[in-house]
Amino acid sequence: MAGGRQYSSSSTNPNFTRSQFLLIIITLTCFFLIFHIFTTSPPTKSISYSHTSIPNQPFLNPNVQYSFVNSLQQFLNKPRIPRSRDDTVGDPVSDDEQWEVRKLDDLIWRTETARVYSDESKLLPVRVYVYEMPVKFTYDMLSLYLNTYRETVNLTSNGSPVHRLIEQHSVDYWLWADLIAPESERKVKSVVRVHNQEDADLFYVPFFTTISYFLLEKQQCKTLYREALKWVTEQPAWKRSEGRDHIFPIHHPWSFKSVRKFFKNAIWLLPDMDSTGNWYKPGQVSLEKDLILPYVPNLDLCDAKCLSESASRRTTLLYFRGRLKRNAGGKIRSKLGSAIGDADDVIIEEGSIGEAGKIAAQSGMPKSVFCLSPAGDTPSSARLFDAIVSGCIPVIVSDELELPFEGILDYRKISIFVSSSDAVQPGWLFSYLRSIKPSQIKEMQDNLAKYVKHFLYSHPAQPLGPEDLVWRMMAGKLVNIKLHIRRSQRVVKESRSICMCDCRRPNVTSPLPQ
Repeated sequence: MAGGRQYSSSSTNPNFTRSQFLLIIITLTCFFLIFHIFTTSPPTKSISYSHTSIPNQPFLNPNVQYSFVNSLQQFLNKPRIPRSRDDTVGDPVSDDEQWEVRKLDDLIWRTETARVYSDESKLLPVRVYVYEMPVKFTYDMLSLYLNTYRETVNLTSNGSPVHRLIEQHSVDYWLWADLIAPESERKVKSVVRVHNQEDADLFYVPFFTTISYFLLEKQQCKTLYREALKWVTEQPAWKRSEGRDHIFPIHHPWSFKSVRKFFKNAIWLLPDMDSTGNWYKPGQVSLEKDLILPYVPNLDLCDAKCLSESASRRTTLLYFRGRLKRNAGGKIRSKLGSAIGDADDVIIEEGSIGEAGKIAAQSGMPKSVFCLSPAGDTPSSARLFDAIVSGCIPVIVSDELELPFEGILDYRKISIFVSSSDAVQPGWLFSYLRSIKPSQIKEMQDNLAKYVKHFLYSHPAQPLGPEDLVWRMMAGKLVNIKLHIRRSQRVVKESRSICMCDCRRPNVTSPLPQ
């Protein structure tokens, strides 16, 4: 009976029943959590360099901003640096403009002669004079972008988001922001800003050609281009050298086209060099005078730790997501899709650089060993630099491609170069990638982790970052720039034209040793 009463009491007591029920729920929850912890592998650590620093990477730190938008907001919110003594000519009024040019030329000669006979003849740092242009060419353009970048419905004719394109080509902002920063805040020592024109090796023109092209009405843009042309060409320093020592950031191939012929002597900062004539006219660009700069990466950074952790999860052999139908050299894309064929570990997808495309690429590239980087409308593509920051070995199929900082970096250590004629042979590329040894893949991935710092724009700009490498490359051009300036000043009209040599070889990786 006693046992019966106990049973009856427990069955009719609601509080006791609720306690048992809660105990069971808590026990099951704990069991599930323990099971989840011990059976789920840690996620690959993919770090957004837009917002965070990367542990165990000394070249990145929490005080550095890698996001274009965030850096731009901070930049525009700071008080503008007051103009110091500056030689920029606002509205030339001199009756004898040639006298101004001769005066500057004499001052430069005296400065350069003094350097030759002193200990200052070393190439670095490069001395750069930054023009103080009217704000309609500089701050107004940056403010226009910042006030409209959320308008994602603004698309180009091929469906690409305008503001995403501007960000990919924002090299003009990163370089200018570093050059005009207070010297006490700057980390890059390969360049120094000077405020007297006679002290300058080079002259930087801070005009935002990409923003103006995409965000202004067509006629408004052309008018601004003409005003920039007039403003710059009226400067005595321009007249002295005919622009040969002036740097223009023209990083989007559509920008500045209406006035390019007037700036062909200047140094252009470009994404690539198109030899087909679709984007640049013959004689406008050359490796001798111009410089290739990397696109701003669009994806999160996979650092050395991430690469190590993700090695076993890179189950896709070859990945590509982009537009398969392009013009010019990009016609090879559709041929590659057919030649590679279907395979379980190959992903070839149609897509764009919109938000959906970014999400897909952010998921696909870090899971892939190789990332296909074919030519597009131009020989280069932002996809190459997305692959690099994702730790995915680029497979470059672009016979006319020129690469950033190739006088310093050896891209054979991080990329595979394949000729178009080989790549379009059915099954050839698939078999070739299959033949690469795991040890060679590991070596290239290790090199990617070392090289990635060369492609991360930031503020403050970092040593060995892309801003630093720009000036290291420029230092190597200085002697030749001065040669052409002086030659142009003394030749008579009967002299021969300047000889130009533009030698090209196919971009082909030699067969890997077996």
